[in-house]
Amino acid sequence: MRGAAADIQTDLTAIAGDGSASIEPDACAAYAVDGVTPSCVLSPATPEQAAELLLSVADRGLAVIPCGNGTKLGIGAPPQRYDAALSLRELNRTTYYEPDDLVVSVEPGMTLGVLQQMLAGRGLWLPLDPAGGERATIGGILAANSAGPLRMRYGGPRDMVLGMKIATADGKIVKTGGRVVKNVAGYDLAKLVIGSHGTLGVIVEATFKLYPRIATRATWAIEIDSLDAGREFRRRLLASPLRPMRAVLLNASARTLVQSANREVTGSRRMMIWIEAGGSASVIARYERELSGLAAHMNASLKPAGNSEDAEVWKGLADFGNRLASQRHTAVVLRAALPIAATEEFLKRAEQHGRVEGLEVAGVAQLGVGAVEIGLSSIPSPEQRVPNPTNVEKLRRLAADLGGSLIVTHCPVELKPRIDVWGPRGDDYETMRRLKEAWDPSFILARGRMIGAFESGRAMT
Repeated sequence: MRGAAADIQTDLTAIAGDGSASIEPDACAAYAVDGVTPSCVLSPATPEQAAELLLSVADRGLAVIPCGNGTKLGIGAPPQRYDAALSLRELNRTTYYEPDDLVVSVEPGMTLGVLQQMLAGRGLWLPLDPAGGERATIGGILAANSAGPLRMRYGGPRDMVLGMKIATADGKIVKTGGRVVKNVAGYDLAKLVIGSHGTLGVIVEATFKLYPRIATRATWAIEIDSLDAGREFRRRLLASPLRPMRAVLLNASARTLVQSANREVTGSRRMMIWIEAGGSASVIARYERELSGLAAHMNASLKPAGNSEDAEVWKGLADFGNRLASQRHTAVVLRAALPIAATEEFLKRAEQHGRVEGLEVAGVAQLGVGAVEIGLSSIPSPEQRVPNPTNVEKLRRLAADLGGSLIVTHCPVELKPRIDVWGPRGDDYETMRRLKEAWDPSFILARGRMIGAFESGRAMT
C-alpha cells in the first residue's frame, strides 16, 4: 500500500496544493488508530478541499478516518481498513461570529480551549466539558457527541448546534440548519451526524448557540462513606429547588486519580461529591446554605474549594479516561448510560465485581445525568496484567439489568479485537445499515469502527 499511497499523493497534491498529502512515516505514525497506521495523511486547508479529497480517496478505493487531536480516536472497534488519515487540524478558523446574536460558526480543527478564549472576550462561552478537555477539537467533540457533567444544566452538543456543513464521501458539501433556532425544514441531519464517529460524513463547519459566561462560580465538596449516602444526597439534591451547573460522585479510587496532585487526598478511601454552581453573590450564598443542609442530613460537612483547586478537579474529571490510560497502560475504560436512579447501584455492583475479580474500579458518576465512567485495572500489578475480556461483558450485563447500556472507550490494543466495544445489536441495526449505505456507499469512512459487522461483507475496489 505504500506504493499506492505514493501514487495517490501526486494526484492529491494537484487538487489541494503542496503539503496537503504526506507519506512520511512519522506523519503517518502520529495518526495510528488501535495500532493500525495509515499509509498517507491528507491535510485539507478548506472545506471544499476536504470534500475533493474524500472523492479522490473513494475513487481509488481507499479507506479514510477523519482525525483531529486524537482525544476520541480510542473509541470504536479496530479499523477493518485504514489507508489515509484525513487531518482536520488546518481547518481551525472562525467563519462567522455575532456576539449580540449569541452565534458562532467554526471549523472542526479548532480546539475547545481556543474557542472558549475567543468567546471570553465578549463574556460568552460554550458550556461543554468533554473528554479531552480544552485539547479536544470541535469536530471530535461533535463526532463523538462528547459531553461531561455540565450536561446536567446545559445539555449536550446536540442541544447547542444550530447548523452544520458536512463533506460527504461523494465529494459534496451538505448544509443543514443555519444560524437561528428552529431553522430546520425536514430532517435535522446535524443531529444524525453528531455521534456518528465520522462514519457518515466529515463535519467541516459547525454553528453553535452561545451562552453568557457566568461571572461568579463556586465548587463545593462533600466526603461520604458509602454509595448509599451518595444516592440519598442525589435524591435530595434533585428534589430541591437547586439547579447546579454540574455534580459528580467519585469513588475512592477515582478521587485519588483525579486529585493525585493533592497530597492530602492521596490514599484516602472516602468517596467525594463535587458540586458547582454559578450566579450572583446572593445565589452562591443560597447554594452554600442549601447544600450545607443537605450534607447535614448525612452527617457530613460541606467544604468550599479554592479557585485553583476546583478548576483543577474539573479538568481532571474531563481527562479522567485519558489520565487513567496514560498512568496504567493495561487499564480498560468503560462508559455506562443508565437511568438516573440506577447510577449509584451500578457503581456499587461494579465495585463488588472488582473485589471478586481482583480489579481496582475507579468510578465517576454524573449525578442527575445517568452517565458513569468506569476504569478497570488489575491488582496488584496494574502495569503488567490486562483485565480479562469477560469482565467487560459482566459489567455490560450489570448495566443491562439496570436498564442501561455500556461501551468501551479505551483498552489496550492487544485486547480490543477480543471484545465487543459497542455491545449487542439493537432494533435500530437495520436502519443504521441502510443509513450507512446511503451516506457512504463505498464504505470508505471509518471502516469497521462503529458498525463493522455489516461492513465486513463489503469488498472495496
